[in-house]
Amino acid sequence: MNPAIFKAYDIRGIYPEEFNADDAYRIGRALVMHLRPKTLGVGRDVRESSPELFESFTRGVMEQGCDVIDLGIITTPMVYFAAGRLDIDAAVSITASHNPPQYNGMKIALRGAIPVGENSGLRDIRDLAMAGTFEEGSSAGSIEAEDIRPAYYGYFSAFADLGDKKFTLAIDTANAMGVLELPIYEQLAENISLIRLYDDLSQPFSCHEANPLKAETLEELQAKIREAGADLGIAYDGDADRIGFVDEAGTIIPMDLITALIAKIILEKKPGSTILYDLRSSRSVKEIIEENGGVAIECKVGHANIKKQMRETGAIFAGELSGHYYFEENSFAEAGTLPALLLLNLMAETGEKISELVRETKRYFHSGEINSEVADKERVLQDLKMRYADGKMHELDGLKVEYPTWWFNVRASNTEPLLRLNLEAETPELLAEKQAELLDIIRRQA
Repeated sequence: MNPAIFKAYDIRGIYPEEFNADDAYRIGRALVMHLRPKTLGVGRDVRESSPELFESFTRGVMEQGCDVIDLGIITTPMVYFAAGRLDIDAAVSITASHNPPQYNGMKIALRGAIPVGENSGLRDIRDLAMAGTFEEGSSAGSIEAEDIRPAYYGYFSAFADLGDKKFTLAIDTANAMGVLELPIYEQLAENISLIRLYDDLSQPFSCHEANPLKAETLEELQAKIREAGADLGIAYDGDADRIGFVDEAGTIIPMDLITALIAKIILEKKPGSTILYDLRSSRSVKEIIEENGGVAIECKVGHANIKKQMRETGAIFAGELSGHYYFEENSFAEAGTLPALLLLNLMAETGEKISELVRETKRYFHSGEINSEVADKERVLQDLKMRYADGKMHELDGLKVEYPTWWFNVRASNTEPLLRLNLEAETPELLAEKQAELLDIIRRQA
């Protein structure tokens, strides 16, 4: 078994060279040995390798004495929904998210959708699976199927509050799991007309990469919006736990500004609530949360970190620059389509176009995330600390330094020799100046 398939928050590798059926079997047994679940829910995506990995993984789980609830082919948010609603001790989504079809993997959560990551059990599961020495289960577990989708669709469609307003939506599901989120919109047919792009699950992952964080994956959606005059464009990632948006003019909406917009409508219904935003987000996110009566708390990047901090702080919503949006309503986990419904609610309530709503949040100029390959990441971080020692500095996640008119954050990748830079400034000229300055320091160590 290749230990590199065990990442910070999940398991992922190329099938079958890096991650195969034998690995899945051993992980199944190791998971039960370490987490001691009596019943485990397992869902999967539509990759060609998923049925074999499901069979091997669940065989290992049952041989170790644990019962399996077969959740079928579902999105990752549906798996989290099951972990919060069904009488199961843990749940697993067999998926490699936005990765190309030759990849596969697993995301693991405990009852209540509490994530299992590197520092909360995944490392121990890795070590047990690598060793391959398993206790004998007292008796073999059983398997039965349960379809969580009707309950999921009914629950989330009820969040729509569109009155008599009608919207045309262009939705790109990239022939991936977001297709299974579409029935929520279909239940709202009196208010919503759908234009579908790449909604064929029989040809999985056969178009562009299912990754709305990459601007090039949104080009066809942007063109379709302009052509059809749609009110909003929506793009899902491969397992539908991330979502991206494009306005009615075909302009990509930064994902951190979506956090600010969703915060406004949540705080209207639940004033004074705590909301988390990841530390790469625009300053305007914090400002808007506070202007609307909320408590804004900066958080680290990564779903395991954010879900843990939500529980610790009592936060009811969190947004991440990568398009993950976390809701108390789905056990503090991602809820695939809820962000879109809340944006539509805000559009219906205000009568404004999405571009007009976003314009109110665009107060600064943001670089987006810029990656640099660096041999000695620690050396660069030390150089940056010395160079910017006069700024307000903290190390919640990498290095963040703030000045009155600009700020930057530099984080090291957990898995690659990369440093990730985000910065923001009050003017485009200052942004360009500071971006060039920082990249010169970072890349001179390349």
